[in-house]
Amino acid sequence: MKRERLILLTAVALAFIGLCSCGNNKAKEMVTTENFGSFEGQEVSLFTLTNKKGDVVKLTNYGAAIVEINVPDRNGDKGNVTFGYETLDGYLEGDAYFGKVVGQFANRVAKGKFTLDGVEYTLALNNGPNSLHGGPTGWHSRAWTAEVLKGTDFPAVKFTYSKPDMEEGYPGNVVAEVVYTWTDDDELIMDYKVTTDRRTVINITNHAYFNLHGTGNGDILDHEALIRASAFTPVDSTLIPTGELRPVEGTPFDFRTPHLIGERIGEAYDQLVLGGGYDHNFVLDNVEQVDAEVYDPSTGRVIQVITDQPGVQLYTGNFLDGTQTGRGGKVYQYRSGFCLETQHYPDSPNQASFPPVILTPEEPFLSSTTYKFGVR
Repeated sequence: MKRERLILLTAVALAFIGLCSCGNNKAKEMVTTENFGSFEGQEVSLFTLTNKKGDVVKLTNYGAAIVEINVPDRNGDKGNVTFGYETLDGYLEGDAYFGKVVGQFANRVAKGKFTLDGVEYTLALNNGPNSLHGGPTGWHSRAWTAEVLKGTDFPAVKFTYSKPDMEEGYPGNVVAEVVYTWTDDDELIMDYKVTTDRRTVINITNHAYFNLHGTGNGDILDHEALIRASAFTPVDSTLIPTGELRPVEGTPFDFRTPHLIGERIGEAYDQLVLGGGYDHNFVLDNVEQVDAEVYDPSTGRVIQVITDQPGVQLYTGNFLDGTQTGRGGKVYQYRSGFCLETQHYPDSPNQASFPPVILTPEEPFLSSTTYKFGVR
């Protein structure tokens, strides 16, 4: 039933596009727009989405990024729980991925090469010997076009990026769309649609970092994580999957029952040592409605992740080093944020046993992921 619901959500979001010409002013009341600068001659805006509770999400079309998510704790005190910057210059000069949509192929591709239909394609190397998140000028580093959707029940913004053939080495003139919808139940729904004019590969995700204390307020080792995954994909020394689907049973990667993120992160387990902590793809069971959940006992905040994707990357901020200062002057220290990046498995174009990632002109890629916030 979950997959059918997600497909329905995607269809509804795409149907919003057809409503944009109507005269309903509801969206204008729920979404405000302000100038955020310009990039390569294209206007960059900051969009503020406010639901009926008064809870706020801020987005920008640079990288189709989530800039801010303000939600209450159990006492009703609101705080921002995601990483972002005050200015466009922050995004241009700071961390490449905070809150952004990444593609054309999210995560890593081994040695920056893959073969499709007998042709070998070469990608830019930007992560040691590998290509990461679509390369240095991937979708995260582009100004997308933006449209505030009208006639919707909830505030919604659509971002679109048209990628020319062979940009960053990927074949196909590709059009990527993401519709962000912010519901009155504090659900941030991300509906993706990607089309191409020639066969290519696709893996798209959002790279938001979260700290349920409120960003910049301590680390996330005391957050309690639940991930409904019976296996994960072990990696080599360059964080490329070995091809094994390793059962989580009996390992520090078993989050099928809740565990504190920091409870086992320091164990001398081979994969934790290689990743410097958790930086791994979990093979989702995709059986229950909620695929992953993180709870902060101190504030009561909860984030639930609902997706139709086969995997999710748990990353525990192992490379954060205190050099980045975000919104409100908050400094992002080591392990002060976690990511749950819904995705296909890393290096899938080179791993025949992994779920397929080929995008064809005949069939668009459609996917939906929801971050649902609440308190306990």
